[in-house]
Amino acid sequence: MAERYDLIIVGTGFAGAFFLMRYLERAPADVRVLVLERGGHDDKRWQIDNRRTSNIAPEAVFRNSTPEKEWLTSPGFGGNSNCWWGGTTRMMPGDFELKSRYGVGHDWPMSYDDLEPHYTVVEEVMSISGPTDSPHRRSKSYPQPPHRFSEPDALLKKHFPDGWFHAATSRARVATGTRGVCCASGICELCPVDAKFTVQNGLASLYKDPRVSLQLHCPVVGLETAAGLVSSVVYQQDGKDERADGDVVVLAASALFNPHLLLRSNIGHPLLGKRLHEQMSIDVCLDLGGVKSYNGSSTVSGNGYLFYEGEHRRNYPACMIETWNAPFAYGHPAFRLEKNRWTERLFLRFMFDEIPRDDNTVTVLADNPAMAEARFVGYSDYANRAWAEIPRMVEVLGKALPIERVVNTALGRTTAHIQGTVVMGKDPATSIVDGNLIHHQFRNLLVLGSSSFPTASPAYPSLTISALSLRAADHLMAAKSA
Repeated sequence: MAERYDLIIVGTGFAGAFFLMRYLERAPADVRVLVLERGGHDDKRWQIDNRRTSNIAPEAVFRNSTPEKEWLTSPGFGGNSNCWWGGTTRMMPGDFELKSRYGVGHDWPMSYDDLEPHYTVVEEVMSISGPTDSPHRRSKSYPQPPHRFSEPDALLKKHFPDGWFHAATSRARVATGTRGVCCASGICELCPVDAKFTVQNGLASLYKDPRVSLQLHCPVVGLETAAGLVSSVVYQQDGKDERADGDVVVLAASALFNPHLLLRSNIGHPLLGKRLHEQMSIDVCLDLGGVKSYNGSSTVSGNGYLFYEGEHRRNYPACMIETWNAPFAYGHPAFRLEKNRWTERLFLRFMFDEIPRDDNTVTVLADNPAMAEARFVGYSDYANRAWAEIPRMVEVLGKALPIERVVNTALGRTTAHIQGTVVMGKDPATSIVDGNLIHHQFRNLLVLGSSSFPTASPAYPSLTISALSLRAADHLMAAKSA
């Protein structure tokens, strides 16, 4: 006979962990929570020894049918918090209102102000390092001081005081009880000094709560429904199918695997699995005259907002710029082959928002239904308008930087931000979950994470993923109390 739980969560990454954190804060002592994780607990020592973040290869769980477009994932305890690079910018107010402000894309079913208090909590939990000033409206300062600028950052900040800022990041500036100080080596996926926040070094204690049963090596096969609700979760354990009944079921398995599980469970929608997307990135390498790079204190030391908000978004996408500080973290020649000028080279990543296309998809792999299949046809026409803006943007930056030449301009292979596929919105006809991440049809099913994102802003998604999970848990617990 299946055991019954008050809550079943599938996945242990950002979305599932922050939801569980808030749920346990407000739940009574007698609740029963089951957490199911496909992978095992590959701790930091294992990761460093094996030079990877999971003992499950990505190609063992999904097929990328268009490999020229990379999608990065790390199955196992902590999920993609193990392999992320630690960027934690907030979205801007206009990102939530693209359609109503600028007449393009889709609005989100909440505002920046709705999410602001949840952003603040996540920043506290992650002990974020960030600027003393900020391009965002904030109710509280960042918990940690900012990282040191590189020389190019300092020049850009001097010339554009309201447009250039220290990077907001979970790569620690000051050591915490569980994390070292960022070494700026650019090996952020593995993070050899454990400086970035992960579920393993920040929220692992949640899974030791006596109310929680964590089951590792238990891939979920599907969901069962009855009387308009999700009644059970079917998963594999030791090679056998097991079933758990739940009052509330939460999918927190990423934008690759949330739609895959729903499709396998015959919980359909015309948009399910569609609109797979991430930001479009354009990498620009510049040679500078007499200004040295790679001397900031973290891998990405600055973020530029000069070309982000504004009426231009009606015609071409918003842009956030990254200043890269680690010469070996990307594929372009990092150094100038000129004596005493080796580091007079600057690598910038221009990240543009994206309005997702329906033909970029996640489906069930036909010859192996246990695996997802990702297919990426291309970026939207809107995002591709960014190419025409790059020369002008570089010219503007040249007011602050002694640019001698543009060495290279290239499309980035990935920003490692998997989004879309279970889109949220107010209308059940054009969205799958509502603004509280509750499934429109099955009201005891929540689908968390960036799979719900209607659009891709230039901001890094992990902070927003975590804040949305807090908001969803607040709503659930308030509804239970009522």
